[in-house]
Amino acid sequence: MFDNLSDRLTGAFQKIKGQKRLDETNIQAGLREVRLALLEADVNFKVVKQFVDQVRERALGEDVLKGLDPGQQVIKIVHEELVELLGGEQQGVDTSGPRPLKFMMVGLQGSGKTTSSGKIAVWLRNQGFKPYLVPADVYRPAAIDQLLTLARQIDVPAYPSTTAMNPVDICRDALDKAAEAGCDAILFDTAGRLHVDEPLMQELAGIKEACSPQEILFVADAMTGQDAVTVAESFNERLDISGVVLTKMDGDARGGAALSIKSVTGKSVKFVGLGEKLSDMELFHPDRVASRILGMGDVLTLIEKAQTAFDEEDAERMAKKMQKAQFDLEDFRTNMRRLKKLGSMEGLLKMIPGMGGMLKQLGDVQMPEKELARTEAIINSMTMQERHQPKLLNASRKERIARGCGMQVADVNKLIKNFEQMSKMMQKMMGGKKGKLPKLPKGAGGMPGMGALPGMDGMPGMPGMGMDGAEAGAPRAGKSAKRIEAERKKKKLAKKQKKKQRKKR
Repeated sequence: MFDNLSDRLTGAFQKIKGQKRLDETNIQAGLREVRLALLEADVNFKVVKQFVDQVRERALGEDVLKGLDPGQQVIKIVHEELVELLGGEQQGVDTSGPRPLKFMMVGLQGSGKTTSSGKIAVWLRNQGFKPYLVPADVYRPAAIDQLLTLARQIDVPAYPSTTAMNPVDICRDALDKAAEAGCDAILFDTAGRLHVDEPLMQELAGIKEACSPQEILFVADAMTGQDAVTVAESFNERLDISGVVLTKMDGDARGGAALSIKSVTGKSVKFVGLGEKLSDMELFHPDRVASRILGMGDVLTLIEKAQTAFDEEDAERMAKKMQKAQFDLEDFRTNMRRLKKLGSMEGLLKMIPGMGGMLKQLGDVQMPEKELARTEAIINSMTMQERHQPKLLNASRKERIARGCGMQVADVNKLIKNFEQMSKMMQKMMGGKKGKLPKLPKGAGGMPGMGALPGMDGMPGMPGMGMDGAEAGAPRAGKSAKRIEAERKKKKLAKKQKKKQRKKR
């Protein structure tokens, strides 16, 4: 979402970094680029002016101008101010209040209230709560059906609303029904309109008075930019919202709403929707988002994602299997599926500090999502015995597997060869430390038990994306792309010279 803003800010900081000494002139030139970048990102112009003025005031301080590395100090100042702009400290949901916790979801029609209600219900359940969903939008029949369908999908109880019922009565009665079901968190999915009007606000005020929710969350579509901020301001004046939920943060919106909403409304963003899955709802962390915008990565979020996908006991078990050379294709497929749950490879790499800039330098290099799907299809075509004992794969079995997944025998051979090389490499790396993964050498990272994934050539030194074994043997740690390319050219030249010598003979 913030890719364009990140690119512009990186360009502006490159100019500042190149200065040995900073003065008012070059600081002014750098901040002009920052101002343009924020305006292009659809940030409120008053917010931009205030932000740039605060950065300028701090950047012209004596400590910065006389510092040993003034460029880095200016970037530090921008990062700190950006964190404040996004809301300062992370404002989560106060789960320590009296039970049941009551969440009132408000916003315009089509902003994503119903889907967000389901996603937050999943988040609450992961926190140990038993949520209860209440469809209170009686004006759009599909809204009731949609929330009841979501409730069945996530196995959460829901109030059986109908379009003939009164929204305030629905919410009041739902409190008793939730208590009967033993639920300790209730989410009211209220109605929306195409615009802010008086009947809507009166209805929402009635629900607020009847239910006394601890959280009134305004749901806004991040794609609407400044309109979302304006509407949030109107809802806040009438209902005193407690926070904001931004949906479609994984899209190509410019990010103006996220950067402006705290300054304009005084209310922080609490949740962000990052995908279509019901598990794709996360708490909003201003410091982490600011780091991503400035290309500093987001290691904490990456660790949290990995912890949800990779169980510590499973990782230890996989480590022991690798050490004993018992790691098989079934284990490989299991870990590959876990890796896919973390999100796209490009998104994961951007969370690693400095990796975002490297991806831009690589240009049109394809991410390996399709290759992962092809690899999984080949393994799925094998029997369980073949996955556990790859040595059983003779010519006839390989031919059957290729037909089963719609690929060539050569693709099956390539997978097996890469898997064998990966297993040997991982066994060597595991030597000497029983049951524990050692620190990987520089440039040979990866998820537990994954190593270098087959068919992901062209991106040496990246986590899980080593050189393709069919072309380059086992991945070589610590070698740069230029050095590897030079070695390839050298080998090609040697082959040509040998051919010429044979012809002469």
